[in-house]
Amino acid sequence: MPAPRSEAYVTPGLLRWARERADLTVDAVAKKLGTKSENVALWEDGKKKPTFAQAQTFADATNVPFGYLYLERPPVERLPIPDLRTVGSVELRKLSVNLRDVVRDAIGKQEWLIEHLRANDEATALPFVGKFKPDSPVRDVVADMRRVLQVGDDLKGNGDEFMRLIIRSAEKRRIVVLRAGVVGSNTRRKLDVKEFRGFSIVNKVAPLVFINSADAPTARLFTLAHELAHLWVGQSGISDASIKSSNKIEKACNAIAGEFLVPGAVFRGLWNKEADWEDEVRRLAPKFHVSKLVVARRAKDLGFISADDYQAFYEEELRNYKLKNAEKEGGDPYRTASARNGVLISRLVLSEALSGRMLLRDASRMLGVKPSNLSVLAKKIEL
Repeated sequence: MPAPRSEAYVTPGLLRWARERADLTVDAVAKKLGTKSENVALWEDGKKKPTFAQAQTFADATNVPFGYLYLERPPVERLPIPDLRTVGSVELRKLSVNLRDVVRDAIGKQEWLIEHLRANDEATALPFVGKFKPDSPVRDVVADMRRVLQVGDDLKGNGDEFMRLIIRSAEKRRIVVLRAGVVGSNTRRKLDVKEFRGFSIVNKVAPLVFINSADAPTARLFTLAHELAHLWVGQSGISDASIKSSNKIEKACNAIAGEFLVPGAVFRGLWNKEADWEDEVRRLAPKFHVSKLVVARRAKDLGFISADDYQAFYEEELRNYKLKNAEKEGGDPYRTASARNGVLISRLVLSEALSGRMLLRDASRMLGVKPSNLSVLAKKIEL
């Protein structure tokens, strides 16, 4: 006689909440669990109970803590940073589970860094964080960003090298820079660039910016400058860096980022209005050490090309990147881990773990790297 199945006395309404929160259909959840759709529907209606194992798989499939399924009512989920994304004048209120989890992970890393700095008497306030306001003159904000980050007019190289220079400089000044295209190290939980391009978490001791690496590489430099601008004007937020944004903070940070990367006065003097605009974009990109996409965006901002022209140009860049990336195998996992966690946090966590002041298990969990690979990461990491 077979042993009776162990039923999980989960709350039916929490099952439905978890599924809808993950933006999954009944059929999609059933497929993930290897069961019939009618079973999932019966669980959500309270007419049948899943087994304990099924309930655990349900929690994994919907990316919620297993204990949530036993609550009487759904928890109130609030993120401590504002959502600044808009389409036209309409705010985008819904946040995906992936975006929520990425923000929470970033906050956890930031909090760890702050505690570490306090424990070592290094938690001094950074004077540039919140030094300006969103309505401060753009040229003043840009001048201070260039001074602090030591970005002058003697740049060499291309957009990728420019971005690496800014990231290295930011990390040396205690700005945490995280870059990822998935949640943690879970490649099945991809971030959607249509949902957000980055976010910033303002803190005087350990400011943080996150760049969505699912975006085309040519667009990430502008996002980085945009999120750094958020720190200088003292405004945290989730951003889409959209050219159509009506949010005053987003518009201000867009203007600051554009001027930081491509000074308007110089650009106007170089742009040939009589030439084909795409030819001009190709010609000017190396002069400013940025991508063609950044130049196209600046041309749009200054009224040389239309918003529709720029949007079509961006979508083509993103489409080409996705096609090219789809053919690639996985990259260097250690470089990916370094970008995902930020060089500053990675180095400090590895130092604590390899010196015995932090459990390898805890360091592994924070960095998303197996304990046996931590020493390899420590050798490969670069600032």
